Amino acid sequence: MQVLIDARRPSHPNPTVAEQRENWNAYAARLSRPHPDTLEVTERVVPGKGVEVPVRIYRPKAAQGLTGCMIYMHGGGFMLGDLDSSDSVAWGFAAETGATVISVDYRLTPENRWPAGFDDCCSVLEWAAAAGPEIGIDPDRLTIGGDSAGGRYAACMSLKARDANGPKIRAQVIIYGNGGPIENAGSMLDFGTGFGLTAARTSDFARKLFPEGAPKDDPVAFPIFAADLSRLPPTLVHVAEFDPIRDAGRAYAARLVQAGVDVTFREARGMIHGFMRARFTGAQAAKEYKVICDFLAEHMR
Repeated sequence: MQVLIDARRPSHPNPTVAEQRENWNAYAARLSRPHPDTLEVTERVVPGKGVEVPVRIYRPKAAQGLTGCMIYMHGGGFMLGDLDSSDSVAWGFAAETGATVISVDYRLTPENRWPAGFDDCCSVLEWAAAAGPEIGIDPDRLTIGGDSAGGRYAACMSLKARDANGPKIRAQVIIYGNGGPIENAGSMLDFGTGFGLTAARTSDFARKLFPEGAPKDDPVAFPIFAADLSRLPPTLVHVAEFDPIRDAGRAYAARLVQAGVDVTFREARGMIHGFMRARFTGAQAAKEYKVICDFLAEHMR
């Protein structure tokens, strides 16, 4: 995991949002690789709620007929990231599963508070389900997923899709994410500093997403507190051992199990938040990434 720590660069104590985004993109670029020639990569915009949502679509050139599809939401604390910073993660899913991957460039905080970014992700899911064969995908083989903030959005999306009679989701993957924070999480104390993502950083991200206070009575915004988590799709919850938000991921997985959801839980031993980005240089990170791809492939057959 040292490769992830080494890829970061120190900044001054109070960087602006623009500086934080620049630092994040530079960090991601140091760990990324270009997509292989076996993929066709295109960009377009999708109609959203009063906005157009940019997406990047990865499709294996060898694919014949309709493929399964993953809607992917990148991480970055709801405030950082774009199609480029998440490129290597997204194209890897397409290359490893043989499915089409649609990466969402959702609106970011603090300029856009909840539910703007979430709405963008839902719009892309609904568009993919409606477009289906037009974009080469089978709408009956839709999955969703994301890492960190993107994983949180995926958890929120599956709940909304269930309750609003939205698109049928075959499976969801929540990668070092959760359904919302929990109180008295030991991992926030044990790994709150010195492991990349910090406890203070997670709190700052949350304040920017919900500047007027967290609406914990809204189950879509906070699935961890939803009264009913039944009838959600098969779920992979994949946490990192040394991560301040690990215990929130564990708690979300436990709630799903209690609700009767088909849950695969995995804790990446020795890993820190963001471990997927280390798959090009670390065998263990590559193994963890393959677990995610295998889960997706199984549910998009």
